[in-house]
Amino acid sequence: MDISVGFWLLCLFLGLIAFSVPIAIAIATSSLIIMCTIMPTNVAFMTAGQKIVTGIDSFSLLAIPFFILAGNIMNRGGIAARLVDFAKVLVGKMPGSLCHVNVIANMLFGSVSGSAVAAAAAVGKTLEPELEKEGYDKSFSTAVNVASCPAGLLIPPSNSLIVFSVVSGGTSIAALFIAGYIPGILMGVTCMVLAYFIAKKRGYQDTSPRVSVREALQISLRAMPSLGLIVVVIGGIIGGIFTATEGACIAVLYAFALSLCYGTLNLNIMKTILVETAEITGIMLFLIGASTIMSWAMAFTGLPSLISEWMMSISDDPIMIFIMMNLILLVVGMFMDLTPAVLIFTPIFMPIATQLGMHPVHFAMMIIFNLCIGIATPPVGTALFVGCSVSGAKIESVIKSVIPFCALLIITLLAITFIPEISLTLPRMFGLIQ
Repeated sequence: MDISVGFWLLCLFLGLIAFSVPIAIAIATSSLIIMCTIMPTNVAFMTAGQKIVTGIDSFSLLAIPFFILAGNIMNRGGIAARLVDFAKVLVGKMPGSLCHVNVIANMLFGSVSGSAVAAAAAVGKTLEPELEKEGYDKSFSTAVNVASCPAGLLIPPSNSLIVFSVVSGGTSIAALFIAGYIPGILMGVTCMVLAYFIAKKRGYQDTSPRVSVREALQISLRAMPSLGLIVVVIGGIIGGIFTATEGACIAVLYAFALSLCYGTLNLNIMKTILVETAEITGIMLFLIGASTIMSWAMAFTGLPSLISEWMMSISDDPIMIFIMMNLILLVVGMFMDLTPAVLIFTPIFMPIATQLGMHPVHFAMMIIFNLCIGIATPPVGTALFVGCSVSGAKIESVIKSVIPFCALLIITLLAITFIPEISLTLPRMFGLIQ
């Protein structure tokens, strides 16, 4: 097969993206056009239809709509305020304490909701009045919110890790979930370290009265039911009590029961939640199906093999290869959302990584951490725009403030890339990988 066809596939896809064609449509259209050039039109359309169906015909993917539904219920169930109060108890009094509260609340809420954007909106909206009252610079506080909200995409339950499991050929979801804790926590800690030094330099100090031990216990008890979702679902999956899909169903029941106890649900809210869940699920599943067509087309044209040979021809040093991968992914993350980037680049880079001795779980942490940085960077960083809209800060000033956070996160990314134990220690401890 003429390998140049594979390059035309990428050029056509990038051209459609440049003209603001929705990414799922761009993937499907570019793949279908290329398929029509290498096989009869009727066969190309039939093959594309089959690939869409087989691409989403996975029991593991059933977990995604249920986790989305559970996250939407939690988003509208009064969870954010309880987690913010709990984060205040954990942080106590230190320079920039409200920023540390923001980071921890993003980690907690992001892991519960499974959405960086939801975390940035809910936590940012809850904390913004207090941040403004305490005199924090809007661009700085917004940058903290934007940079830390993707941490929840690594801390399970994570739809991104489920997508990676499917597209990588069945990497253990339990192993991916447990592996995500340390990189996710590292992302949050990295943001907290920089926020501490900046806040100390600028003299940001929380002036609210200190919380008593009794109040701290009450706040912690109010937050425990919300955090219990993570314990029940992840504990059950890792313990082998149920699968990720069954765990997602349990998460829905848990979130629904908890919101009923809080008295925050009614029929109108449930209708909105179900419609939002159906919309997001439809978008994600079509995106996965379309990406299956592109993966097949790339494999048929031999493009992944060519890219592998090209990278190996530049250098056979694993360090240089992994740095090249990260640079490419960092650029991709600036222009493409996390899920489509995982769907497109996992089949290209994973064979190279495994050939060089990188474990698939380790590779998953590297690629998802990398693309999480892209969520906070222009021009397509969704968390960046949501964070600015919530706080009212100008996007130009926030970009300047978020650059130091992204630079430090890139250093953390290099640590995750070149220290496999960060990603593999917990899965090995639980006997999930060799």
